[in-house]
Amino acid sequence: MSNLKESITKELKNPQLASLATLTETGAPWVRYVMIQGDDELVIRCATFLGARKVVQIKNNPEVHITCGITDPAQMKPYLQIQGRAEIVVDEAERHVFWNPSLESLFSGADDPGYAVVVVKPYRIEYCTPPNMKAEVLELG
Repeated sequence: MSNLKESITKELKNPQLASLATLTETGAPWVRYVMIQGDDELVIRCATFLGARKVVQIKNNPEVHITCGITDPAQMKPYLQIQGRAEIVVDEAERHVFWNPSLESLFSGADDPGYAVVVVKPYRIEYCTPPNMKAEVLELG
């Protein structure tokens, strides 16, 4: 694994607050906060309500953008700009694997009929490091 991929994986492994951008039906951008977590293959997941606007937006256009990494401007650290394609997954295996106790306040459990997982497969990730903010770019197939 390259040093860049290792650095990105390290940033994505822990659950964190991120901004997820989709496109509305009229083509306008829409950004919302989500809690994401990435895996060793750099696939990113977050929970969603099946009735959420992002579900329709992703079904209409799977192109998404995620920004994550900085939660406190006073403590600048590396952050990520991620371009990818998303899908809404409702199969039992995916919902159970992603389920964690932090979701209990939103859903009745992994089998809640309103619970789904947004799965994002990145194709481009920019790793930006303060103070110069010059991005290293990882292109994925």
